[in-house]
Amino acid sequence: MSNVSSRAMLEQLISFPTVSRDSNLELIRFIQAYLSRLGVESELFYNAELTKANLFATVGPPDQGGVALSGHTDVVPVDGQNWTVDPFSLSENDGRLYGRGTSDMKGFIACVLAAVPSFLVKPLKKPIHLVFSYDEEVGCLGVRPMLAELEKRNNKPQLCLVGEPTLMQPVLGHKGKLAMRCSVKGAACHSAYSPQGVNAIEYAAKLIGKLGEIGEALAQPELHDHRFEPPYSTVQTGVIKGGRALNIVPAECEFDFEIRAIPGFDAAVVPDQLKTYAQETLLPKMRAVSGQSDIQFDHLSDYPGLATPPESEVAQLVAALTGSTQFSTVAFGTEGGLFNQAGIPTVICGPGSIDQAHKPDEFVSLEQLAACDAMLARLANLLQNK
Repeated sequence: MSNVSSRAMLEQLISFPTVSRDSNLELIRFIQAYLSRLGVESELFYNAELTKANLFATVGPPDQGGVALSGHTDVVPVDGQNWTVDPFSLSENDGRLYGRGTSDMKGFIACVLAAVPSFLVKPLKKPIHLVFSYDEEVGCLGVRPMLAELEKRNNKPQLCLVGEPTLMQPVLGHKGKLAMRCSVKGAACHSAYSPQGVNAIEYAAKLIGKLGEIGEALAQPELHDHRFEPPYSTVQTGVIKGGRALNIVPAECEFDFEIRAIPGFDAAVVPDQLKTYAQETLLPKMRAVSGQSDIQFDHLSDYPGLATPPESEVAQLVAALTGSTQFSTVAFGTEGGLFNQAGIPTVICGPGSIDQAHKPDEFVSLEQLAACDAMLARLANLLQNK
């Protein structure tokens, strides 16, 4: 089988509309078939519904630890976005390749797959593992069962490089995230007699106001970590739903909120404080009017932060691969913290810019793909001498 360029591979990958709400199996089977033609066997880890799968494959000696190259196959929706090109058909203009996922993060996966033939001809002393996951965009969900299995193995990867878009600059850290839903149950009545009801929206507003107070406390200078921007843990409410008509006191309201936590801060502190406020301050007032009133909290998703030491082996590896020790952090989250929790130290470095991610006319430059190709070639050279 002749070698394929990273651009040509990206054109293939973009044609699969792997929005998180839909299956990624056609893309995974395309990758599996491509690897099989090269003589590389791969292992699939399915979701419970068998509609999505992670893929794990190894090039080189399977019992030597080695380096994992991690990328997620899902992309965010294009609904409501004003694209000037077909988002699921690669377009090129002035050195830029346009399409959903070009930057976040099929560009990296394309480079990895295009590099496999060159990996195979190298006498690698340590392996390169391909780790492609689903549902990263909705809470880093898909990679978890695969990592749980890899943790049990004696030959799990020693190090991991997550190829999220960083303009090929080495990144050692990001914040963690905890997403929660609060559901407020009140009591409806005619708005002309509002004191006889329990206004769920108004009590939800009190809870959201309390979240604002907690967020202000987290922003105090003594809690800052200046490796990050903003340099503190943040709290924000992103979605709120409630009410049926203006002349009805609303009986239901729910809102979703998130905490972006700097490493070392336990994000669970925030909902715990909110629960205490609900139990001790709000619910007694609500139940004095209606005993059926309630406030419930539900976990939506979470992932840990990442703070890889600059002197670590994996940090020094990415420095050698990129030629840069200008380590930085990013504001967005990745699967890197989960790899790190699984005992696989991790860095982040990949082609494209996060500024293009999730936007209409998302693109990655040919220059960035070439830089990633070069980094992977250096990785192969390094691992044949280890």
